[in-house]
Amino acid sequence: MIDITEILVHWYAGRSQHDVAGSLGVARGTIRRYVEPAIAAGFVPGGPPVSEAEWAVLVKEWFPHLTDTRLRQVTWPEFDKHREYIAEQLRAGVTKATIHQRLRDERGVPGSVASLKRYIAANLAEDAVRAKVTVLRADPEPGLEAQIDYGLLGSWTDPRTGRSQRVWAFVMVLSHSRHMFVRPVVSMDQASWTASHVEAFAFFGGAPARLVPDNLKTGVDKPDLYDPKLNRSYAELAAHYGTLVDPARALKPKDKPRVERQMPYIRDSWWKGREFTSLVEMQASALHWCREVAGRRKHRGLDGRTPAEVFDQAEAGTLTPLPAAPFILAEWSRAKVAPDVHVKCGKVLYSVPWKLIGSHVDIRATATMVQIFHQGELVKTHVRQDKGRATDIADYPPEKIAFHAKTPTWCRRQAEETGPATTAIIAELLDGPALHRLRSAQAILNLADKHTDARLEAACRKAAAAGDPSYRTIRNILAAGLGGHRARPAHRRRRRPGVPARPRATVRRRHPVPREHRDDDRHDEHAPRRSSCRCPRRRAGHRLVTGTDTVALPRKDAIALAQLLRTLETVLDMDDVSVANALDAHFGFDGAVDVLFTTAGLHADTLHGLLTHPAGHPQKAETTR
Repeated sequence: MIDITEILVHWYAGRSQHDVAGSLGVARGTIRRYVEPAIAAGFVPGGPPVSEAEWAVLVKEWFPHLTDTRLRQVTWPEFDKHREYIAEQLRAGVTKATIHQRLRDERGVPGSVASLKRYIAANLAEDAVRAKVTVLRADPEPGLEAQIDYGLLGSWTDPRTGRSQRVWAFVMVLSHSRHMFVRPVVSMDQASWTASHVEAFAFFGGAPARLVPDNLKTGVDKPDLYDPKLNRSYAELAAHYGTLVDPARALKPKDKPRVERQMPYIRDSWWKGREFTSLVEMQASALHWCREVAGRRKHRGLDGRTPAEVFDQAEAGTLTPLPAAPFILAEWSRAKVAPDVHVKCGKVLYSVPWKLIGSHVDIRATATMVQIFHQGELVKTHVRQDKGRATDIADYPPEKIAFHAKTPTWCRRQAEETGPATTAIIAELLDGPALHRLRSAQAILNLADKHTDARLEAACRKAAAAGDPSYRTIRNILAAGLGGHRARPAHRRRRRPGVPARPRATVRRRHPVPREHRDDDRHDEHAPRRSSCRCPRRRAGHRLVTGTDTVALPRKDAIALAQLLRTLETVLDMDDVSVANALDAHFGFDGAVDVLFTTAGLHADTLHGLLTHPAGHPQKAETTR
């Protein structure tokens, strides 16, 4: 570009137009055109001194179209119509090429990209450069700060598996000395993030006072300029090493420039062109490179000194010493307690107290232990498992786990406390696949809730002697009061005041017709039909005869009654008539009804309707076919 002021200075100094043209490389016609306004204004070469600033003012007055570029632009008036839109796009960080494309496609503005750039430089210079302004920070004090970031290195094929994986570099740089730690990883999960910090602090021999990480989820749960919410695992790490976490602002990489600037250097100096057979070898190589290469390079920001030298001389002694106890990595998660009183941690279900169903709990999982917290209070601890579920039956309500609580071991222990006969029966039931007969064993031992241990032991002894040590037999013996001890009177019905006593009666089965009379009865059509079978359990149907009344006995009740009588006959080694008489003599009529109702399972309405008779007419009751 021609400098008009320089031409006028040379001319006014007394040089000819020919000499000025040859000296400045400008045509004589051009020199003449710029000198003519000065001659017309009365300036003569060799006149009074005129400074360059005065000539510049005169040039703007004589040649306004040359000094003010806006007067020469054809498309600028079109751009000026969208000045606010262009300024808004610049403040948002949009590039000039993209602004030109949007103006052309969305608003129909003509003009080239170069014209737009000239317009912005002349009219919106402040808006164009405002976002580019960088405030230089003073170097932090030794041991004060470390900046942390992840950077992508590239792809790596594992020779053992043939699988290609992306490799990332965890980088921590001490801001004062620029000494760095690099650890390649194939995963950026919570375990890798925490383990990398532990290795970095071990590499430096201490921890800095402040950590400046990025806002990734393994470090920061919720970014915020004034009150960021840290990840609980990361907060535990910071508390263990006595350091402060001060995350960089979201989308502001210039908040941690010392680590951001190192990523291209790491990729070029260490990663590219190298082959590794394993991740362990890769990490060992990175440590060697940090000490011998990166740590020994001369750094311009350190006035030519090396990071290792500055670290050893000024920063190593200012770091916070490492704690004596190693850090235990813990992963935190949050879950809702399901109706089955379990929460999920990883791939495993862990039980919690049943009262927390529907509540949200915090889960802290280490390599060996899982702790569950509710509102900050520890409510459950489990040993960590890899798969399946971990259930403590004590977390269920007691009534929901009665079967599970009374294990085979519990059954054997309770039987030993009762007596040897009970122990032998329980041992026989639990021999082999105990789970299939566990309920029978539990039922026998539960009889001790209604009867004394002595009565249960005697009943078990009689059942074993009879060769039928089943739950039903033992229950019937106890219900009939034949275990050698008087039955508990708790279930006896009490007569209300003013109600007459119920008449006594015995329940017996009719004697079979003697053999010598059977033929006569067979041909006597008026003779009552009698059964030749003495066992009630073989009859298809029964009736109960009370005096002159005959009432049909339901088949279910008849079978239950027959089973009871058969059991008593077997255990006592006597016939059914003797059994019936024994019941009547031992309990009385009311007691016999209670025994039948409780043991045989007969309906109370049926028994009272069938085994009773009109008041004042005590009679015997018998069953016939």
